[in-house]
Amino acid sequence: MRTPPRSTRSAARPARPHLRLWSAAALAAFAGACSSGPAPTAYDLTAPAGRARGALAMQVAVAEPAALQAFAGQQIIVKDASGTISFLGGGQWADALPRLVQTRLIQTFENASELRAVVRPTSGATADLQLTSEIRSFEVRTPDNQALVQISVKLIGERTGRVLAGRIFTARVPVAAIETPNAARALDEALSAAMLDIVRWVSSARLVTPAPPAESAASG
Repeated sequence: MRTPPRSTRSAARPARPHLRLWSAAALAAFAGACSSGPAPTAYDLTAPAGRARGALAMQVAVAEPAALQAFAGQQIIVKDASGTISFLGGGQWADALPRLVQTRLIQTFENASELRAVVRPTSGATADLQLTSEIRSFEVRTPDNQALVQISVKLIGERTGRVLAGRIFTARVPVAAIETPNAARALDEALSAAMLDIVRWVSSARLVTPAPPAESAASG
């Protein structure tokens, strides 16, 4: 009697879930090993406590500064003479730079000025003026090894939306060596000098609020 030939198709093998689970665990462990390493040191910025002359009897809302993408994160930046940007490793700012600068600027106003009040635009408080700003530079420059902070500031009337005053503030501090701790310390000192200048400028500002346009007389 002739035996019928066996089918060339093999039966489907049952899945082995324990193998799939082991593979997922191995991949997770491998990814964790690849990403392991010392966490970068977080560097904070400080709010100086110097005094400002003058007392602007107004309430000021300090907006978060605008910034290019290079200054919008937490990296500590080095820029060479050609304009090439690099980031110092092993350290970063304690928060996104614009948000951190806003917080320290508000605290500098509280420490140094005699304004009626300083608030955030999101606080819901009614302000007389809004202080807007832009971080133009916040880096260590080489080869002269200087920390450079440059912030453009405008005072805007909340009711009219008009720019009442504006100025650019620049501060430079020498950097002992292009290393993260030295760079962070020098940039902090430069920012403190710039923020004190901003507070003194606002506190002593002589603002002439533009009168609203006169309504045209109705034609008879």
